[in-house]
Parts: sequence; C-alpha cells; structure tokens
Amino acid sequence: MKLHGMVRAFRTSLESGNTDKCTADELLSILIDSEWDERYNRKLNRNVKNARFRYKAAVEQINFDTPRDLNKNYILRLADCEFIDKKENILITGSTGIGKSYIASALGHQACSLGYKVLYEHTSKLFARLKMGKADGTYLKEITRMEKQELLIIDDFGIQPLDQQSRTILMEIIEDRHGNVPPSSPPRCR
Repeated sequence: MKLHGMVRAFRTSLESGNTDKCTADELLSILIDSEWDERYNRKLNRNVKNARFRYKAAVEQINFDTPRDLNKNYILRLADCEFIDKKENILITGSTGIGKSYIASALGHQACSLGYKVLYEHTSKLFARLKMGKADGTYLKEITRMEKQELLIIDDFGIQPLDQQSRTILMEIIEDRHGNVPPSSPPRCR
C-alpha cells in the first residue's frame, strides 16, 4: 500500500515510547497526518523538479524595500494563484536586473505548493528545443507536455526578436493552451 509516512511515524513513536501515552484514536490520527504530509511533500518535490525552475525562490523572500516599484499587495494577491483557475495571463515587465525571473520563479513555486503543475522555460532554449523537435519528431511530445501544465512560465520573452518559425510555434502554444483545462485537474485544497 506504500504507506511510507505511516511507517516512519509508527517507527518513531515506537522508538520514542510515545505509543504508551496515546490512545488508539490519537495514534491513528498521527499516522494518517504523517502519511498525508509525506504524500504532499513527495508531490511538491516532484512538481518543483518537473517545473525546472531557474531560481529556488519564494514569495516570502521577495524584497519589496528596494526601489523596483513593486506593488507588494498585487504580488501577494497573485500568490494565491487564482489567476491560474481564471485562465488569466501575467506579463512581468521591467528593465534588466530588477528580478522579473525571480518573481516568476517565486510565483511558480507558490503554484507548485498549491498543487498546480508548472513548467518554467527560457525563451531561447524553448524555441531551439521545439525547432529541433520538429526535425527529430519529438515536437508533438513537447507540445503535449506543455499543454498538460496548468502554469507555463516563459522567461526572458521579448529580449530577442522571434524568427518566423518561432512566431509560428508561439502561436501554436497559445492556441493549444487557450481555454484548455489540463486533464485530471484535481480540486485545490486551500
């Protein structure tokens, strides 16, 4: 049954002698909570690994004191990730070096912690990989993988002009994602 969290909690309570102090109901509650925590953490780690973030970032670590003209209230409202459920897009703009990629990574990590599937892509690497995919036959697989994500972060977009093939690929990504709900989207626990 793969109840690794329960096994670990049970062994810990046996070794510490806490089983004598708990009723059967309390012990069962501890075991169930441990299993839930274990599964949540495994899923979170898997989602963060699959997202391939550029930075290990957190909304709580964003520095609002610097003169970057960040609206703290707006960033914190984005952190609830309702924009994902509403299928809204976010465009983070500003001059080089002010932390746009970090903010995008922080919002992506927050989405992962809320159970969303996230993919973080750098523009030039994304389009190069998709162009290669058209040549070697993996294009549809890559597009399908992006389609399954509930949040797609495309970093450093607009730094370099897109060639015709990249513009076509971008339009395909937008068309495929427009109004689509990824399969088997579970209800969110908040």
